Amino acid sequence: MMNPEVETSQALVARLVDLQARARAARINEAEVKTFQKVAVVKDDGLGQSAQNLAVPASMAT
Repeated sequence: MMNPEVETSQALVARLVDLQARARAARINEAEVKTFQKVAVVKDDGLGQSAQNLAVPASMAT
């Protein structure tokens, strides 16, 4: 029987690999990232936290 921590770690690695592949396939360009960031600045959740916290990192832009 495998250690639960090892199983969790392997599951997380698999999810990370899948997310990375999906991010690459999304083909988000720099202009789209900038547009999202501008919208995020305007949109506020009422708690002082903007949607920018969910922003796609510019490093993912193609």
